[in-house]
Amino acid sequence: MARPHSTRYTVAALLLLGIAVVILVSLGQWQLRRSDERRAILAAIEAGRKQAPLMLTPATPSDDMTAWRVAQASGAWLPQFSVLLDNRNHDGRPGYWLATPLLLDASSRQAVVVLRGWLPRVIQGQGEPRLPATPEGVQTITGELSDRVPRMFELWSMGGADPSALPSALPVAGGGVPQVQNLPLADYARATGLNLLPVVLSQTGQEAAVSDGLVRDWPQPSVDFQKNTSYAVQWFAFGLIAAIAWLVVLGGAIKRMRQRTQNGPRA
Repeated sequence: MARPHSTRYTVAALLLLGIAVVILVSLGQWQLRRSDERRAILAAIEAGRKQAPLMLTPATPSDDMTAWRVAQASGAWLPQFSVLLDNRNHDGRPGYWLATPLLLDASSRQAVVVLRGWLPRVIQGQGEPRLPATPEGVQTITGELSDRVPRMFELWSMGGADPSALPSALPVAGGGVPQVQNLPLADYARATGLNLLPVVLSQTGQEAAVSDGLVRDWPQPSVDFQKNTSYAVQWFAFGLIAAIAWLVVLGGAIKRMRQRTQNGPRA
């Protein structure tokens, strides 16, 4: 006669091992997808940086504004529309990115958003961040293109209005520089009344860093796809071990059933 508790243990073991196989294989597939994503990012970076430098003008075709391409823009700074992007760290130090539009054409109000650099956070209670002086006149800026300002994680505000949201109109009353978490280009264009190019220029020219003190060591996306592939192999290996254990348990259960059948019912 079959032991009920033995059968229950066998069924439970098969169920748990089956679930483990599904979970482990799913984790392996997820790591492969992450590997493909990082491989695509690396390919985009390499393709963009291989292109010839681009001169940004109001007439530049949008198809030429590819991410990671080196570009130049000549125009006048509009410091009244500057914003500080909060929670941007550098070498473990909290700080801000300074974003300022560069006016390319005054008649059409065509401009490009420039990430000018990083500056350290001011200790609470010690006033506002000290922004570098903005050069006047026509400036030529060199940098790398991206399709948007890199986003940061946003927390929902329980009070309704988010204090870190972009003001509806710039410049703000009192002449302060807004501190925001993120900077969507469409919202920025509405707040400033500018016709913004659909790209962002991250300034890389080191000659300006000497005079303005801004750090232009921009963070790079993680492109180590080999690590994700290695993790995928590990998860698949664990899944294979769980599958073998499932087969061993199932085989043992079948063997015991056959033995009981051959021995017949016990008195």
